Amino acid sequence: GFLFAEKCPAPPRTEFADITVEAYAPGTELYYECDSGYDRKSGDHPGIKCNREEQGASWSYSGFRCIDGTILLSTAPTVELEFPQKPETKTRSPAPQKQGDLSEFAPEDFCGPPKTIPHASLRLKKHYYVGQELNVKCQSGYDKRPPTSGTSTCKKVNGSIIWTPLDVRCTNDS
Repeated sequence: GFLFAEKCPAPPRTEFADITVEAYAPGTELYYECDSGYDRKSGDHPGIKCNREEQGASWSYSGFRCIDGTILLSTAPTVELEFPQKPETKTRSPAPQKQGDLSEFAPEDFCGPPKTIPHASLRLKKHYYVGQELNVKCQSGYDKRPPTSGTSTCKKVNGSIIWTPLDVRCTNDS
């Protein structure tokens, strides 16, 4: 394996297309952004990172929460609403998990989709790393010419890091 993750250039932009990611390369940092009307709990760190470990890759979470902004403004003493949390079942089993029982698409040593947090959306912090694959799909209403979906992968070719070209064309030609 490599010691440091190599950064990818900005991903290809495709008009009228949505880019989704199903597995993240180690080194990737994402951060949670609270929806409007919600604020992050003070002291909470919004960043998460995909770390490579001996048993595979996993996200490091810091316990981020978004709370209703109106609650923050009120001067009444705040009551911590504790909902009974189901213990997270995704804790690692002692047996090293092989690809297949984790998820169909997460390649080995990649992080799967991060957990969702109520009232928050995820953003990429800086850049993707070599090995990252993006799934590109035309937005509904913009799919006149096939192919309407495809993937672009960040690869190192002859010493330079590139995204594989996309053959997806999304047009709104009537």
